[in-house]
Amino acid sequence: MIDKATAIPTLMRKLKKLPVGHAIDLRTYKRNRSVVIARTGDDEFDVVEKGFHEDRFLVPLSKMKKLLKNLLKKEFPRSTKMRLYDLGQAEADVHIARKKI
Repeated sequence: MIDKATAIPTLMRKLKKLPVGHAIDLRTYKRNRSVVIARTGDDEFDVVEKGFHEDRFLVPLSKMKKLLKNLLKKEFPRSTKMRLYDLGQAEADVHIARKKI
């Protein structure tokens, strides 16, 4: 579990070290909403939002901080703690149209 106040710096550190093809899952304390981030290339991440809103983004690392800030505000508005799971070699697979940022 990670604190919401330190979530973005912690996630950015993890994403820089994440190997291609691996994914992480960020969930609320109750596990009813999630954000799954999979590294698909050297500087490309597939982000799937599933909760209040369902969406999918294809983002470079340079724009990830801004996207995470928006997603945390939308999906985790009252949470103070979040669960962070390392999914290993996995894909962020959801049947939603992809938005390129």
